[in-house]
Amino acid sequence: MTATASRLVPYITAREGEEADSFLALRASFGADGRSRLSYWDESRDDRDVRDTLWARTSQSIGRDGMPEGPPQWRLVHPARQRHTMMNLLCQVCVGPTKTPDGYLFLESGTVPGPGATVRTAQPPVCLKHARAASKLCPNLVREGHVALMVQSAPLFGVIGTPYQWSSSGVQALAGDDTPLPYGSPNLRWFLASQLVRTLRAFTVIDLDDLAPAA
Repeated sequence: MTATASRLVPYITAREGEEADSFLALRASFGADGRSRLSYWDESRDDRDVRDTLWARTSQSIGRDGMPEGPPQWRLVHPARQRHTMMNLLCQVCVGPTKTPDGYLFLESGTVPGPGATVRTAQPPVCLKHARAASKLCPNLVREGHVALMVQSAPLFGVIGTPYQWSSSGVQALAGDDTPLPYGSPNLRWFLASQLVRTLRAFTVIDLDDLAPAA
């Protein structure tokens, strides 16, 4: 969490000067099973997640305090920081712990989900201290309104990103959208992830005004 021009900036928000790696860094390789897949020429262990999915590389502007710095790009999310907070269920604003006796607090845009509804999200949870601030900082939540969910179960579902293919001219990006691709899909072999997605289960709709402030 940092402040720019007296405004709170969430940890996951991209900053000016942070740049995505060139597509020239990508190549086709062969996995242990002998099948082709998308890879980096200089791939490291951190380039893939716990489900062996390749992730987009973006530089980071980090200050001496270990937190992001620089003017925010409000509508953009940094892939590595989103992945870190969502994977570890940390606050998207301050990167602190979010677990409460009642579960994890997630903020979703739109209307209250109906009974039995499946809710999938790329928005990491928030801590009690920054819940109200997060509801006012996210462009989607401001535009569409927010629903606060106290969640007891949030298993990993998959990723959002960009599909690729191999052709005679090399690695090529394909048109994609924000539809999450589930883990286990064969299409993940040629997919570059940029946001981690969880399924929210066993949740209760709450009012942020009813929450006790964090100690």
